[in-house]
Amino acid sequence: MTLPVSTSQAVDLRVQPVDDVLDRVAWSLQVRFRPGTVVRKRRSVGARTDRETWIRIERRLLDKITDQGWNGAECAARLDGVAQPTWRAGVVWRDASEPVMWRADETDLLPAAPVGNAILSEAPELPDEWWEGFNASLDALATHQTRRVATPDTETITQTSVTESIGAVFPGDFDTTVRRWVPAHADLNWANVTAPVFSLFDWEDWGNAPQGLDSASLWGSSLAVPSLADRVRHERRRDFESRDGKLMTLFVCSKILGPYAHPEDPRLEPARRMAGQVIEELQED
Repeated sequence: MTLPVSTSQAVDLRVQPVDDVLDRVAWSLQVRFRPGTVVRKRRSVGARTDRETWIRIERRLLDKITDQGWNGAECAARLDGVAQPTWRAGVVWRDASEPVMWRADETDLLPAAPVGNAILSEAPELPDEWWEGFNASLDALATHQTRRVATPDTETITQTSVTESIGAVFPGDFDTTVRRWVPAHADLNWANVTAPVFSLFDWEDWGNAPQGLDSASLWGSSLAVPSLADRVRHERRRDFESRDGKLMTLFVCSKILGPYAHPEDPRLEPARRMAGQVIEELQED
């Protein structure tokens, strides 16, 4: 049950047929998908089931699956103190004709709707209770122990990748050595959190990362709305004030300002300003 495309790299699940994939998952997990609930993204598809759960199906190239495996959502089920949908079951298989694997994870339904797109253009209405839940979950996550390594954008984060990403955009005389690695969601943006009830979902890429990666990622996702970006920095100021948090701010800015930057991205100028400020602080340390 494969997709009829010429190359594995060209697949975009927003436009490619996925009926066979949905049928296979439904048979394997003994569920039926509710009509009209399918949500399609570039490399994943999700839908609501007849037992009031949600199933997320992802397609991933073999060379994007690390030695730690590809069961982030399943492993995240043991994270106490982190608000997330309960994981129920999963199924994984290798494609018969392409160098890819498919994985489906069944979880409870989200307690509320996702806040919005990965990058927001308007400030959402978030009650104080939301920020309390957000902080409690990130703080609890950082206390856990894991051998997993985070894979933001499906790329394993390492000291080398941090140094190279920052240095490619911000060459300068400052140390980029990470001092503290803690568990992180590694894909924290406004499309992966719910409101008004806080919940964090899509745990495929979580694992150890430099302190402050999640905080910096959500800040970067907020830069088009200055008041929201400021609120994220205020709420997570302990991360942003740390040396590793400053490095992660530069790491996120390097992604925004790097070779794939869009000239009309409203985040460009605030990212440049913050990067300049952070570099000065790092050089003074």
